[in-house]
Amino acid sequence: MSPDSAAARSSTQFTIRPVGPAEYDALARITLEAYEGNRDDLGDDYRDELRDVAGRAAACPVLVAIGHDGTVLGGVAYVPGRSNPMSELERDGEAGIRMLAVDPAAQGLGVGRALTVACLERARADGRSGMALYTRPANVPAQQLYASLGFVRDPDRDWEYEPGHWLWAFQRAF
Repeated sequence: MSPDSAAARSSTQFTIRPVGPAEYDALARITLEAYEGNRDDLGDDYRDELRDVAGRAAACPVLVAIGHDGTVLGGVAYVPGRSNPMSELERDGEAGIRMLAVDPAAQGLGVGRALTVACLERARADGRSGMALYTRPANVPAQQLYASLGFVRDPDRDWEYEPGHWLWAFQRAF
């Protein structure tokens, strides 16, 4: 499947496609809410980064899930490789995922899975050797999703961004 066809995938409840400027504010709100719901240690700089959908979209592809009523249900940044300004942990040949977020009202519909699968398909189509991402140790639902899609923990890439605050690395080879 080509990157464009993967990004325009439809389900009975939503469509995955590139984000448009009219959706930046809604995706910013969803992303900030999702991350604040899982963390009590967000700094103002990171809150600003989470809200900056336009900046992400200028640096890398950002995909959204759009309900058939036009509602933004979630989104994700696809990091095409290590040289991208959004890169955090990708090794040579890998793509990455950043800021996957689903509106709480849309959880359980498969939005997070569909966004992740679209990124995996894009990475394969781009000739990437695999994909890497970070998630919080306490974010068990995300870890279960990633494991179900073939990701495995990569503790060598874990990141202690502040004393006692960790992000766990996951990777999937193709």
